[in-house]
Amino acid sequence: MAQKLLEKNICVVGLGYIGLPTAAILASRGYDVHGFEVNPTVVETINAGKAHVIEPDLDILVRAAVQTGKLKAASQPTAADVFMLCVPTPFKDGYAPDLSYVEKATQTIASFIKKGDLIILESTSPPGTTELVADLVTKETGLSLHDVYFAHAPERVLPGKILREVVENDRIVGGINDASTEACAEFYRTFVSGEIHLTNARTAETAKLVENAFRDVNIAFANELSLLADELDLDVWRLIELANKHPRVNILSPGPGVGGHCIAVDPWFLVQACPQKTPLIRQAREVNERKPQHVVERVVQRAKRFKRPTIACLGLAYKADIDDLRESPAVEIVNELIQRNVGKIQVVEPNIDEHKTFELLQLEHVLTTADIIVVLVAHRSFKKIPPHLLAEKTVIDVCGALRG
Repeated sequence: MAQKLLEKNICVVGLGYIGLPTAAILASRGYDVHGFEVNPTVVETINAGKAHVIEPDLDILVRAAVQTGKLKAASQPTAADVFMLCVPTPFKDGYAPDLSYVEKATQTIASFIKKGDLIILESTSPPGTTELVADLVTKETGLSLHDVYFAHAPERVLPGKILREVVENDRIVGGINDASTEACAEFYRTFVSGEIHLTNARTAETAKLVENAFRDVNIAFANELSLLADELDLDVWRLIELANKHPRVNILSPGPGVGGHCIAVDPWFLVQACPQKTPLIRQAREVNERKPQHVVERVVQRAKRFKRPTIACLGLAYKADIDDLRESPAVEIVNELIQRNVGKIQVVEPNIDEHKTFELLQLEHVLTTADIIVVLVAHRSFKKIPPHLLAEKTVIDVCGALRG
């Protein structure tokens, strides 16, 4: 059966942080993979055998997949046996889910769908989105729910470890009916070594949201402790370290806020689905969304000690050692500091070459010119800053990068 599955053609819709690694892995397993991406620069980059996102070993895997002809990128979809939707699912004003990317992608592939095809929604989505995809396809094609398989299989990977975790992590697979669930599970078993957990589509969608909401609530507790520690003039890192000595306590680390497309977004999908039943999830999200403003106020207060200080902001990514700036609290903080005109703002982000708004400087340069150093992201290069270079600086480390 596995060999029969490998003879199927795959169309991956959206070649971003999840779509491209998934496409490359499938190609490495022997599938013929057609990547559909609306950004022509991304298409050109991939067809040249290069990855447009930073992820360990992804360049090597993409190059091999392209050279063997197993992976091709294009600005249009094609007929396939399996379609995987890996498109963004942001929110609109008021935190309502924006499903326009999912809807557009579904409508674009509809004319290529035939009886017996498997449509998988990998994008993290509010409950009911897989049913929406199925409804759109059946209306566009005239096919019935017995003709096409529809399922949700949310990704649950960590940037920096995506290639390993796409294969090794357990996966939740939920179809709109039992036949769809089994068809999707059978496909994932061909390249996933982790356990496949079967459920229905709506439960699979909600489970992914619950995973990220759990993280968000726990991070909010840590961030609230950091506010408390600032007020009481305590070292929050030492405070948490000591509390975690308890055998049943495991407090997470505070930071400048919460970023990324998952934890900063997904809890709102649960709140929007059941606003009267999710006050804790809403409050945690609000705590984390207010944290960047607290960081800004700390910098403003320190800046008052200087006539017009040079302030170096270290890091723009939403977490350490990646190039992903989506929903990054660091970007929000830098923008606010510039708007507040508290001094000359310098920006360092070693994982990207350029930014459309900020001029990026080298770390070595800002360490010699800045009066205030604000460490927003715990990149490896920042952790290696020699202490003597900071001795005469005002340092605000909001992520614990310099601790120890």
